[in-house]
Amino acid sequence: MTLLLFGLFLVFLVIGVPVALAIGASTVVALYSADVSLMMVSQRMFAGVDSFALIAVPLFILAGDLMAEGKVSERLVDFADALFGFLKGGLSIVSVLAGVFFAAISGSGAATTAAISSTLVPELRRKGYDPASAASLIAASGTIGVVIPPSVPMIIYAVMAQESVSQLFLHGFLPGVVMGLGLMVIAVIQGYRRNYPRGAALSLRTILRTLAGAFWGLLTPVIILGGIFSGVFTPSEAAVVAVNYALLVSLFVYRDLTLRQIYRIMVRSAITTAVIMFVIATSATLSWTLANWSIPSAIAQSVLSLSTDPYVIMLLVVAVILLTGVFIETASALVILTPVLLPLVVQLGIDPIHFGVIIVVGLAIGMITPPVAINLYVASSVTRLPLERIAAAVTPYLLSLLAVLLLVVYVPILLGVSG
Repeated sequence: MTLLLFGLFLVFLVIGVPVALAIGASTVVALYSADVSLMMVSQRMFAGVDSFALIAVPLFILAGDLMAEGKVSERLVDFADALFGFLKGGLSIVSVLAGVFFAAISGSGAATTAAISSTLVPELRRKGYDPASAASLIAASGTIGVVIPPSVPMIIYAVMAQESVSQLFLHGFLPGVVMGLGLMVIAVIQGYRRNYPRGAALSLRTILRTLAGAFWGLLTPVIILGGIFSGVFTPSEAAVVAVNYALLVSLFVYRDLTLRQIYRIMVRSAITTAVIMFVIATSATLSWTLANWSIPSAIAQSVLSLSTDPYVIMLLVVAVILLTGVFIETASALVILTPVLLPLVVQLGIDPIHFGVIIVVGLAIGMITPPVAINLYVASSVTRLPLERIAAAVTPYLLSLLAVLLLVVYVPILLGVSG
């Protein structure tokens, strides 16, 4: 039955069936073949999405879309440019810093990439930066969007692993910042090698002026994370606060959205949410099936038999995460891998919160590794550059993110992650 389950799943993926349907269909066929009542499928699907923590998913998606559609990203870029634009190749640093700022607002890699690309790429081109390299850097910066809280994948993992969303948010912040710092280092090196121009001279007046413009956007993560970590509200309640704050800022402070635009954004966010929830629902049935047939424990024992060295085993686990991220988008990969790999890493003595950060960072890297590579597709769509050019230029940034992932795995204390 195990071979039938995974064999059908792979066949469905190869012929182009959407991941959620591939998961659901392969599970239904396997359960039917095992003479299990299919009533169990609907029951497990409902149970999979029947979680208070998942309320935060559609709300954080909506809050991020509201901020992305307005002028918040432009104001964040202006502020980042005032801070670092004076350096050689400073606009590359601005790309990363703006990505970090927006990541702390949106919780979405694709939204971060789209918002920063549309704002910065024309200016990067005008100042003589290599367009493909600039687009790939912004796409790489977009991976931070699912690591720095609020992070939708971390909420999904918390539900799957029955862990605290607040703890995952707390331990995901510093790795996300280090990812940004790593990308900045590569950007500075390339700036000097390619002799990119410097921006305007550093000016305190400009910094204060752009800070005033970006203040309301920068205040978003302060309110959300400050409220969560201080215990004023839960992550789910923070998502409600985020949506209301985004509406207030967009309608009455920046005044950059109309009611018609907000309606369109809400429809788009609802579609995105429906896709994610359907993936979670079908994956809940798959998880129940795997657990009922003791497949995760069998996989854990098989892997543990390969080596007794936890460092080697974790390297294998990371390889599985990265390989999965190449072919399956983040949310789907997360709900497939968590029930399989979590029992294994727990046997190794790895804290589930630590593993949550590992798997989210690893799958975030999949956003810039073709063929799925959602961030590269977004960057290509916005910049109108061929995907092949952007994919070729992303290599140095990819290596930087891989180095951060290895730090998260093997030296978690340096990044404030529980070991």
